[in-house]
Amino acid sequence: MPVNRNALIRFRTIDNCLRNRYRRWTLEDLMEACSEALYEYEGIDKGVSRRTVQMDLQLMRSDKLGYNAPIVVVDKKYYAYEDPDYSITNIPLTDQDLGKLTEVVEILRQFKGFSHFHELNGMVQKLEDRIISAKTKQAPIIDLEKNEHLKGLEHLDFLYQSILNKKAIALSYQSFRAREASVFYFHPYFLKEYRNRWFLIGVRKENQPVLTLALDRILTVEEAAVPYVENTTLNIGTYFKDVIGVTVSPTGEPQTVELYFNAETAPYVLTKPLHHSQRVLERTGNGLIIQLQVQPNFELEREILGFGDCVKVLKPERLRRRIQEKMSNAAELYEKELRLIELESSKKKLLRSGTAILDGLYTQKEVGHLLSVINRATQDTARFRRTGDLFAIRGLLQEIPKLKAVLFNHNLCSLVKEAFGENYFLTKAIYFDKPPQSNWYVTWHQDVPINVREKVETNGFKGWTNKAGLISVVPPIEYLQKAFTVRLHLDDTDEKNGALRVIPKTHFSILSSQDMALLRETSESKCCRVLRGGVHLMKPLTLHASSKTEDDRHRRVIHLEFNCLELPNGLEWLERESF
Repeated sequence: MPVNRNALIRFRTIDNCLRNRYRRWTLEDLMEACSEALYEYEGIDKGVSRRTVQMDLQLMRSDKLGYNAPIVVVDKKYYAYEDPDYSITNIPLTDQDLGKLTEVVEILRQFKGFSHFHELNGMVQKLEDRIISAKTKQAPIIDLEKNEHLKGLEHLDFLYQSILNKKAIALSYQSFRAREASVFYFHPYFLKEYRNRWFLIGVRKENQPVLTLALDRILTVEEAAVPYVENTTLNIGTYFKDVIGVTVSPTGEPQTVELYFNAETAPYVLTKPLHHSQRVLERTGNGLIIQLQVQPNFELEREILGFGDCVKVLKPERLRRRIQEKMSNAAELYEKELRLIELESSKKKLLRSGTAILDGLYTQKEVGHLLSVINRATQDTARFRRTGDLFAIRGLLQEIPKLKAVLFNHNLCSLVKEAFGENYFLTKAIYFDKPPQSNWYVTWHQDVPINVREKVETNGFKGWTNKAGLISVVPPIEYLQKAFTVRLHLDDTDEKNGALRVIPKTHFSILSSQDMALLRETSESKCCRVLRGGVHLMKPLTLHASSKTEDDRHRRVIHLEFNCLELPNGLEWLERESF
């Protein structure tokens, strides 16, 4: 039966009376005390009936409310507690109480990481202490999604109060794409959580587009001494109506998106719709076709990609192509994974013959990214525009530092460290571009010279300034024998577009001109055909040459040299790069 406020007042009053053992309490005394308490607390002046107090005493004795009060009648007239220490205010928690409290604590615990729940943290702790003191051993039976290491939550309370009190803020913000942080004023309107990340919606200035900022990219935030720009146009209730997630295009219109799900995944999509606009277009024997009215955005793509091979985009065509490309890139990451057995085989070929080819070290997406970075750099750099010399960019990573992050992918790092050792480092990086119909080629030679930071002629090093204006020296042979070359091909390469030809097993010594001429006459050369994204491994002393171009294809190559020996006598490698 439900217990109302008046009954609770009567129970507490009877409890106080029976705990007072310096007075003997008749039924009439308890009726009078309850009447006075109701008048005092609730203004009720009609008094309490004899039957009501008798029913209260009966309820307190029973376990319906969990009291089980030890009320006895002394001398057939006076009511008292048999246990002088008993009170309904300190009764032990029942198993049912403990179970419910445990569930509540587990729910409240999810919010403990949020800074504007400090008071709630205290209540949670008190509940936990009470349950522990009651010696419950019940395991948690509920868990909400959370991320205890989420960044930006420390700003949540300040941002919440700023919105509530309509205060402008000053932010230091650095997006994932930005090189450095930006500092600006912001007028916050709304906080939104999506997939365990928090976002702040507002404007930088009046009449400017609405921005969505991720809290985990906010470095610092403080109150700004500028007038707050009131929200007069943004309707929070409808702003996210046409999107999945938080990325909204102010000028974008919702599009018709049609998705096919296979029969195995269809029940999950039906029971948890992707968007409130979702409707079923067709049910087939092997699947389901649904329709959404949403703006295509980053979150929609991630939602679709999350279903893997269980979904296919039917409309619109642009989204269909984009998802297909991403799925293809994802598959290529597995196909182009460097396998240790393949790596060990190539290492043996390299050490034995001086040359080896490893296809598929870079995905097509990575190759495209490398070319994009190079093309942007050569277009934006005045020196390249002035000379137009794109046959070779020497000191490549010094000229284009951004390239390093893309160039040293997981496969290249594994190749260097697993096949040759942790102590190897980069000593040279050059970009070669052999344009279509170009007659540019290199005659037979070994890569003997190395580039250093200063000119010397001592201790076996003979130095000079080469055609590119760099200081080159001829090191002792042990430096060349320790070195190896990785030639990353950004185009399919064969004999018709200038592929290298090599004479195997010529990498054990520095050859004279006469030795090279003799080997060319007596030894068979090998054409090094390499697919786009593959690498040609070579020992620098391997005799090699490139041929003239016979067709209209590019041959773009990034030439990398590695070594593990430091130079003596204060000499330094010109392009030493660790990774």
